[in-house]
Amino acid sequence: MFTDTCGRPLRPDYIGHVFQNMVRRSGLPPARLHDLRHGAASLALTGGSDLKVVQAQLGHSTIMTTADTYTSVLPETAYLSAEATARVVIDAARKLSRGIRYQSTPRKRRTKAHPGPSINRAIRSSA
Repeated sequence: MFTDTCGRPLRPDYIGHVFQNMVRRSGLPPARLHDLRHGAASLALTGGSDLKVVQAQLGHSTIMTTADTYTSVLPETAYLSAEATARVVIDAARKLSRGIRYQSTPRKRRTKAHPGPSINRAIRSSA
């Protein structure tokens, strides 16, 4: 709530008018006072705030209102999310590769040029 120097509440249309004048003088793109609320929610989430905390800060009765209406996926948020996802996949692959023993392709058995009697036959015949 905004008040004047005597503590009396200011009219919402007056606050909007003053804000619009400030935006025009700043050279920034046009914005509504309410856009600051959306921006604050998006920045809080990008900064790592929990959605439930942002809900409480904005005074919403449901978390769905906060998630659906008052947040945007900023490029930084999307980038951080992609990095975190890639980290999970890479870590899982590393854990898997430590648990699996890679076997080389089976070697071909050498065949003798002149096959002789097998060992078993030689043992039986000597007995």
